[in-house]
Amino acid sequence: MLEVGHLSVRYGAVEALTDVSLSIAAGETVALLGANGAGKTTLLRTLSGLVNPVSGAMTVAAKNIAALSAESRVQMGLVHVPERRRIFGGLTVEENLKVAASAWAGLNADISPDLKGVYAFLPRLDERRDQRGWSLSGGEQQMLAIGRALMARPKVLLLDEPSLGLAPKIALDVFARIADIASRGVTVLVVEQNTALALKVATRGYVLETGRIVAAGTSAALLSDPKVREAYLGRS
Repeated sequence: MLEVGHLSVRYGAVEALTDVSLSIAAGETVALLGANGAGKTTLLRTLSGLVNPVSGAMTVAAKNIAALSAESRVQMGLVHVPERRRIFGGLTVEENLKVAASAWAGLNADISPDLKGVYAFLPRLDERRDQRGWSLSGGEQQMLAIGRALMARPKVLLLDEPSLGLAPKIALDVFARIADIASRGVTVLVVEQNTALALKVATRGYVLETGRIVAAGTSAALLSDPKVREAYLGRS
């Protein structure tokens, strides 16, 4: 469903990604791991069309997306939930959700079934539908960011640090929702510094270090890898 081949990205003279290649099958959940500054967010922003690569290939369902605008990528089902949620704080929960439906819905489209589905999947949003985004808790804002992504009808969902700033219990709830989304057949690429949490929902993972893929394997293999455990789990 998602293929990246020999992707390189530069910010001026600084090479943020170097020869990065990865693949994700339809309906698979894959974790992208690494320390701050490793290039994880840059990879997601490049996939979603916010950053231009200097070389390499990107395809979704075998379609080359390199020349497509960010808007066109969303319309074809590649949806990005950015780090720190980036919801519209001045809009209500329901207004945030309705904005996202514009990716596929015309002016007279009936989006009520999609809203109903999101509210059923994330009932806290139903309870908060008339509240402004800024008034929500951190966990509720993350749920809203995920709900907004679902309103865009994603085929491939890119999630950047969904547990950032959340209490452990709330983070577990967020990742339970991510697992539910994947069970519906959505392909998921999740960037996360909480390695153990990410690998609980992912089938496989890649590890980025200074812009390069330095390890890849099944979740079980990565969790048992001494180097990965020492670097990301604090254990030798």
